[in-house]
Amino acid sequence: MIVSSLVAAALLLPPAPVAPPPVEPVPPPAAVPVDPAVLHRPGTQVRLPPGVAAPPRVSARSWLVADAATGAVLAARNAHRRLPPASTLKALFALTALPGLPPDRQHTVSEHELRGIGDGSSRVGVREEVTYRVADLWRGVFLSSGNDAVRVLAGLNGGWAETARRMQATARALGAHDTRVVSPDGYDAPGQVSSAYDLAVFGRAGLRNPDFARYAGTAYAKFPAGRWSYDIRNTNRLLTGADGVRRYPGILGIKNGYTTNAGHTLIAAARKGPRTLVVSVMNPRRGGAHAVYEEARDLLDWGFAAGAAARPVGSLLPPRAAAPVRAAAPPAPAPPAAPRTARSVPPTAAVSVASVPDDGPRLLLPLTFVGSACLAAATLWLVRRRTER
Repeated sequence: MIVSSLVAAALLLPPAPVAPPPVEPVPPPAAVPVDPAVLHRPGTQVRLPPGVAAPPRVSARSWLVADAATGAVLAARNAHRRLPPASTLKALFALTALPGLPPDRQHTVSEHELRGIGDGSSRVGVREEVTYRVADLWRGVFLSSGNDAVRVLAGLNGGWAETARRMQATARALGAHDTRVVSPDGYDAPGQVSSAYDLAVFGRAGLRNPDFARYAGTAYAKFPAGRWSYDIRNTNRLLTGADGVRRYPGILGIKNGYTTNAGHTLIAAARKGPRTLVVSVMNPRRGGAHAVYEEARDLLDWGFAAGAAARPVGSLLPPRAAAPVRAAAPPAPAPPAAPRTARSVPPTAAVSVASVPDDGPRLLLPLTFVGSACLAAATLWLVRRRTER
């Protein structure tokens, strides 16, 4: 009776609560995979459904059209061909130096800071013994492509050689591996190269930096000259509509360049409705000085029209970094052998202390009584048998 009562009482106890399994977050949908090798192929790369217009035939040695929001490359030609970038390299200079130079910081230029500027360089008119705000110097870089302003800002950024080293590191961090920086202002230097792919990477990254985007989209500004100032105009004609080049609707600017060795180069971005495109054009071989703008216009027009149906042929996003390999931890000491009466736990089973509630022992205590009662009854039965014998 006693045993039966104890067993019944044990069975009537409420079961111990079980902790609910953790809710795992649902991963976002994976991006459409693209093969990075496609953009390393020579010639034009594009994937279009039947009946959709192909990209325009332009004379540039290298060009690229990409969606600035997603980084998807819609079409490109010789995307990774390494060519001199001219002043479009200033986009990388700005990405590197802007974060560490507060725009309201003031600096008085000394004579030695203006040494070493290449012959024939474009200048905004920085003068020694004149105090400038950093923001003024950046406008000199973006609007007038001033190599003199780059010299002063590079000095504030740690020096000419250090700035080149940091620019190289920034390019690598962005996944731009075609660029070799020798002269931070983009002036022709042996071994200095970039590519349409890398320039588009710099343009897309610049749009995501509010200071960069503001300077790159400024058409006109005042530049100080001591007690007076003078007007400067952006040399990107798609932005200003100057010199017979029509202003592109929705243009966001960015950076143009020219040297004898590089020819004309351009990074341009524009927005229409919800879409923003970035294009890079390097060294058109026909059409004169304004061909770089007209070819960029044609590529933007195609990107906003037929390019919407294109399947990506690449991406401007850097490849996902591989997870670091952790060193193997030393083996933990073997736990003490469990007594034979204990139930062994399989090695793959996980034991969570948090899932054992405080009221668990209320079930174990009655079971202990049941076991003891059964053992006592069996012992009493054996004693009586021996006594009867």
